Amino acid sequence: MKVASYDIVFQEVPGEVTLALNLSGCPCHCPGCHSRHLAEDIGEPIDEALLDGLLDRYGEQITCVCFMGGDQAPAYVARLAQHIHTKKLRTAWYSGRTHFPAEPESFDYVKLGGYVEALGGLKSPTTNQRFYRRQDGEWVDETYRFQRSAF
Repeated sequence: MKVASYDIVFQEVPGEVTLALNLSGCPCHCPGCHSRHLAEDIGEPIDEALLDGLLDRYGEQITCVCFMGGDQAPAYVARLAQHIHTKKLRTAWYSGRTHFPAEPESFDYVKLGGYVEALGGLKSPTTNQRFYRRQDGEWVDETYRFQRSAF
């Protein structure tokens, strides 16, 4: 698995300052995907050493690390998330899958669902995608936090 790019973001995980890691090799190939280049095998191999370097650089500025993709190797993403937890940071996974990963306890947040252009992304009230936060061992749907109500 490889990280194609990364950035500090504020919208992907509500209430968190997040280091978002864009993972390449996406097997989903969602029609209308805004990040089609992530289907390619591009970037730098990601492992605990690379994560430690990023955390040394950005760790004081962030509260969460989000794996954007990684659907080709969910157990590996879970292992990397467990490593992040040892650094006392929260973890998130944006997955195109429809079901929780085999090791959901590795994550504090999980976005599930492939992109369906006609339904829109998380900001759309018709989206098929769901954003969950783990609270007291249960998954709570917080998709509403991305959607603004019309007044």
